[in-house]
Amino acid sequence: MEIKSKLVKRAKKGDSEAFQMLIHKEKEKMYRMAYMYMRNEDDALEVFQESLYKALNSINKLKNNDYFSTWLMRILINTAIATLKKKQKLVSINNGIFDQIENTEHLRTEEHLDLLQAMEEIEEKYKTVLLLRFYQDYTVKQIATFLDCPEGTVKTNIRRGLDLLRTKLKGVYCDDRQNSIV
Repeated sequence: MEIKSKLVKRAKKGDSEAFQMLIHKEKEKMYRMAYMYMRNEDDALEVFQESLYKALNSINKLKNNDYFSTWLMRILINTAIATLKKKQKLVSINNGIFDQIENTEHLRTEEHLDLLQAMEEIEEKYKTVLLLRFYQDYTVKQIATFLDCPEGTVKTNIRRGLDLLRTKLKGVYCDDRQNSIV
């Protein structure tokens, strides 16, 4: 953590090599998140690059060096949402996402499709917190920081999102299997 803080300090002073080293550690998480929002490689790369540009130009505004990763992810999420609004696209997830997510390797193809369909049908605010929490393994506190909202709101949106998924998947699987999916 101390090394990262030193790199952030150097990057704030204009050291492009330090900035590159910081980004190198974050690029995979950033791209995965951009892809989850944009649903295709070209748009995800566009959001990724625009986010890096914004971060490079505004790194001096970062108040706490320890929150570099959180700050960077927030820029990416805001950029993805703004790009979607510009393009008037609906956010939905495609099958490729589940291939990238290690936690779902045990699910069968039918379960992938059912979960995919249910995720496509829930509101953006629920989808965002569920993706950040369960597929990116961020804490509630980190998600609250990303989204600039209270932790209680994040917890509520996670619970409501899970309830919506359970409702949408109810009847598809036996109760004991349903609990293992959601």
